[in-house]
Amino acid sequence: MARRGFLAELNREIKRSAREAERAQRLREREERAVLRTTEQRRKQEARLLQQAAKSSTAERKRLEKEAAAAHLEARLAEVDDLNAELQEVYAGIDGLLAATLSVDDHVDLETLKQKVKHPPFDRPDLERPIPAPEKPDVPKMPALIEPDFPTGLRGLFGKRGHTKRIEEARRRHEADSLEWKVAVKRLEANYEAELEAHARNEERRQEQLKAERARYAKDCEAREAKIAEQNAAVDKLASNLGYGVVEAVEEYVAIVMTNSVYPDHFPVSTEFQFDPAHAELRVRAVVPGPDKVPSVKAYKYTKASDEITGSELSKKACKERYANAVHQIAIRVLHEVFEADRRGIIQSISLEVGTETIHPATGLITYLPFVAVGSARDTFIKFDLSSVVPLATLDHLGAAVSKNPYELVPIDPKGVRKT
Repeated sequence: MARRGFLAELNREIKRSAREAERAQRLREREERAVLRTTEQRRKQEARLLQQAAKSSTAERKRLEKEAAAAHLEARLAEVDDLNAELQEVYAGIDGLLAATLSVDDHVDLETLKQKVKHPPFDRPDLERPIPAPEKPDVPKMPALIEPDFPTGLRGLFGKRGHTKRIEEARRRHEADSLEWKVAVKRLEANYEAELEAHARNEERRQEQLKAERARYAKDCEAREAKIAEQNAAVDKLASNLGYGVVEAVEEYVAIVMTNSVYPDHFPVSTEFQFDPAHAELRVRAVVPGPDKVPSVKAYKYTKASDEITGSELSKKACKERYANAVHQIAIRVLHEVFEADRRGIIQSISLEVGTETIHPATGLITYLPFVAVGSARDTFIKFDLSSVVPLATLDHLGAAVSKNPYELVPIDPKGVRKT
């Protein structure tokens, strides 16, 4: 069987991520619904009421215990509602396997597989900001010479010598202050020059780092662009080869179509296929979950006497019918998806098997058991109105070999299936 190519694997990863996001969203919605039913709140209310009852009088305690019992009952019934809602969601997904694909155009426009380059922002914006330069220090004013005033009056007549002495002292202080000022100014200038030199070195280092980081970022961007260009070139090549019916291209396209086919989480389906260009036929094997993977609970209910939530079982007949119908739907669904997706009409017929893998009781080894084998020509199948068919009747109409009881793992002999 054919292996999925690069684009199919890429598409599968994209779809897987999308399904994970959808699954997370459904989980959030389910949790929100549970909150709306206030199951947890009622449990807390029950615990609070019981705690209050333990501290109350007899009459008050009975009232609180009664309210606690009512809150407990509501909480348990809300749990049952949650379980039944989830169960119905599972069954709706299984019962609607064919209907789920009929509203979807299975054709894949290969141009949609092309991607655009998305570069992350430059991750070192800190290096783009210049380092602030040191501020030039304020130089203190040069000390001024302040000579004492000449004394007046009698002091002026007899204090000339003392005045001269005071002037000399003032001048000596001025010289000392001036010298100290010059030293301080030189120290400030030297410190400023050192800061300027350090700033220059740091700024040069920043610019060098910025240059290196920009070069690294540019290289990463080029690598991303080259990768996307390579992927887009692969898409163009696939489209071109598909137009010529190249086997690998046909199988790659089918792989993409099968990857796009979204099955319920609880009923995953995998496919293998191989294209025969000589007969324009696609041979497909679809593997479905075993019957043991499908729930058999009819509904959940709460028994007040035992304070237990239990599930009532579906009849064996209902389980058999649901599983068999799921297998039949998968067969019709695969035929439909391939033929609808192949607008070029490259695939003129499909030979299909649908089965499951299980442990063989005699060997203990994983064994494939086929449940449906069918062949159909394109011109025949595309005329069917699948919105109105009964899948088993369609398979019978196509001359398929169908297991009488897939639920009990009864296989078919795929040999001799009528080709349409």
